Amino acid sequence: MIDLAAQARIVLHQAFFGGLAAAGFGVLFNFGPRSLALCAGAGAFALAVRTLGLDAHWTLEGATFVAALATASVALIGLRGLGAAAQAIALAGCIPMVPGAFLNEALLGFFTISASEAVNAEAAILPSLQAMLRFIFTLGAIGAGLAIPSHLARRRGF
Repeated sequence: MIDLAAQARIVLHQAFFGGLAAAGFGVLFNFGPRSLALCAGAGAFALAVRTLGLDAHWTLEGATFVAALATASVALIGLRGLGAAAQAIALAGCIPMVPGAFLNEALLGFFTISASEAVNAEAAILPSLQAMLRFIFTLGAIGAGLAIPSHLARRRGF
């Protein structure tokens, strides 16, 4: 069992580096200094929520969906005056949650299978497909989590 202080350190670690990565993506999106700080905050929030979800034994896809949903909701409500830029900031905050390790594992497995002298190709197919499906479902969870709040906010009866 992990103690509360250790869990808090893990969440802070994830939040710090998630915020740093999100600010880096904000630089790539050519955001201004104020928006970069907001990107860092969105990234820190998203990774903290996902880490808490994973600590509660949720699946990666479920924790990522809830984190993206929460990040987009907070950006939509808290940054109301920015309009569409709030959604871009939420997107930059969620990009660090893209599971590149799963995509890497899947692609390397597919390259192994497609080699001219593939050794044990049948054994590489299943792990590669599993990694690709986890990547696709996690990416879909990010997209759905980011899209739902803005669609709900547009409804007049909501």
